[in-house]
Amino acid sequence: MLKFLPLALLAFASCTVVTVNDLPTRGDPLPLKLPAMQTFSARSFATGVTRANTDIARDFLELAFEMESGKTLERLTRFEEPVTIALAQDVSVQFSRDLDALLNRLRREAKIDIRLAKTGSAANIVVETLPRKTLQAAVPQAACFVVPRITSWENFKRNRRSGALDWSTLDVRDRTTIFIPDDVSAQETRDCMHEEIAQALGPLNDLYRLSDSVFNDDNINTVLTSFDMLILRTYYSPALKNGMTRAQVAAVLPTVLARLNPAGKNVKPDGLQRTPRKWINTIESALAPRSGQSRRLAQGRRAVDLARAEGWTDNRLGFSLFALGRLSLGLDSETAAESFSRAFALYAQLFGTDDIHTSHVALQLAAYSLSTGNSTAALKLINGAIPSVSRAQNAGLLATLLMIKAEALDFDEKHADAATVRLDAIGWARYGFGSEDEIRARLAEISALKPRKKQAGA
Repeated sequence: MLKFLPLALLAFASCTVVTVNDLPTRGDPLPLKLPAMQTFSARSFATGVTRANTDIARDFLELAFEMESGKTLERLTRFEEPVTIALAQDVSVQFSRDLDALLNRLRREAKIDIRLAKTGSAANIVVETLPRKTLQAAVPQAACFVVPRITSWENFKRNRRSGALDWSTLDVRDRTTIFIPDDVSAQETRDCMHEEIAQALGPLNDLYRLSDSVFNDDNINTVLTSFDMLILRTYYSPALKNGMTRAQVAAVLPTVLARLNPAGKNVKPDGLQRTPRKWINTIESALAPRSGQSRRLAQGRRAVDLARAEGWTDNRLGFSLFALGRLSLGLDSETAAESFSRAFALYAQLFGTDDIHTSHVALQLAAYSLSTGNSTAALKLINGAIPSVSRAQNAGLLATLLMIKAEALDFDEKHADAATVRLDAIGWARYGFGSEDEIRARLAEISALKPRKKQAGA
């Protein structure tokens, strides 16, 4: 039977924290003294966007004038600069560091005048943290979210069924509040911070066809990309104003983008069309955690069929195959293997093998290779994935890859190298997974993939 990483583990590697049942181990896999938490150094993602400005204009209009529900917005709204942001209460040192790094990027790359105000003070954007259980009791499907006009969690609960939370009724953005769980890993709070602050500032929509953006529910990218910063910089261009209609914005976008992204003037358009609602509903149904596994698998198969019927050869077909592979785990190993292989091949054709898309799939293929005793193939996949995962700053995915690498090295009886890699993995896992129980569970799951070698003479 093919052995891939469990669905729950893969879901975390795709930026969703889940609880995993403890597995029996031969002793505690954690060292007595844990290595320090590993974090990513600050760097700029502003390297230019190698896509046609006509495509970026198309994407901007869908991001700015539509919502995920399909509802349209009649006018552009944004904050008047300078924008202030404040924490509702004291947070961890790492939370503050990640927030500071994000605000520095927004100032440097998106050219937004955004300033941190005193904790507990009134601000344009307030970030409030609360227990995950409390947040999801009110909004079960949300890991975190942002709402307009609201100033606190209590205020949200009183107004959640009123028109106060309707973004389409705004003429200008003045006050928003972001709710983030305070009992999850540092990576999840950072990822929430990136997406929700970006949505508070600009786009309220997500587009599955975007391969280089956090404004995509596939969760492949978890921190704001160069494309995202360009979209936000465009949002706050002096040529755009509160109250402009879609047609008015469309008229000035070519000039704005020619100035902000001159490399995009001579790039051939991609020709990608709007994503049909039937595929969106199907893929979201397939990934809905509260549905039965057999129903989710059926929806996953249908998403692939719909993608092929649309004639897609872009990342939407890749994600459909990747999702089907995930959903087939434990139910249909042959479909899982075929889906992951096809997703990897398509992503590699689109983006190359040194890319975050292929790296997500490489995790699964490496796990399978390890389970069959093919440590050479596992190490090749992992070593090829690590650079792109590091660039994408996904510590959870990086830690998981390094854990598999350590097991592959152990299988090759390179135990000293394995121990070094495993310590490195634990350092990244402290940021990506958070709790020691989560790290322990991941180590045990991956250790269980490795086949036992036959004893000589057996």
